[in-house]
Amino acid sequence: MSLPDSEMVPLRPGLLGPPELCPVRWRRSQRARAVSLRIDPRAGDVVVTLPMRASRRAGLELLTTHAAWVLNRLKALAPSVVLTDGAEVPLGGVPHPVRHEPARRGGAFVESGAIIVTGAAEFLPRRLRDFLRAEAKRRIIPLATDHAAKLGVAIKAIRVKDTQSRWGSCAPDGTLAFSWRLVMAPDAVLDYVVAHEVAHLRELNHSPRFWAHVKALAPHRDEAEAWLREVGPGLLRVG
Repeated sequence: MSLPDSEMVPLRPGLLGPPELCPVRWRRSQRARAVSLRIDPRAGDVVVTLPMRASRRAGLELLTTHAAWVLNRLKALAPSVVLTDGAEVPLGGVPHPVRHEPARRGGAFVESGAIIVTGAAEFLPRRLRDFLRAEAKRRIIPLATDHAAKLGVAIKAIRVKDTQSRWGSCAPDGTLAFSWRLVMAPDAVLDYVVAHEVAHLRELNHSPRFWAHVKALAPHRDEAEAWLREVGPGLLRVG
């Protein structure tokens, strides 16, 4: 049973309102036991997952049932930020304009409150993304090292990735991984996520003992988690 990869599906948010076109991405999964949907803040669409034998109609029925929720969530997404000259990208929660200066050298760097990107225009998005990834790691390493010393734990490695569903993770072997997009969050939020993952080196669970370690390392947990819930999805719209 073939499915389009994506399509625009008309959904009616209410009984009387006119239909609105909704970007839908279809996927099949051998592991899925029921039809499900989720909003992908990065792509700005809704992903409908179908079990192997489920029909497109089953997906459309679920979309219709939750039409108002889907459309409202899509409308609530932060505007997409394209990595180009003149864009505004936050660092540590502080907006920084992007300035393309092709005649200069040095890749990308911060100068006078702006992110300067050198070289040819076609390389600007990649150079800016590479800079943000490197800057994230530069900021994360000392935070992780400090928190690990306080808990008396060892970090095997620190990796920076472009994840969609997790801000950070801790592997059983002691490897920590973080989303590079955290470099755009306020410093306290970045610190909390790092503290959270370092605490997993002591307790690889979410037990009361784990949360006690997190509280000791990052007493600002509540504020950071609220920011991640309310503002964090907007970071996925950058680039």
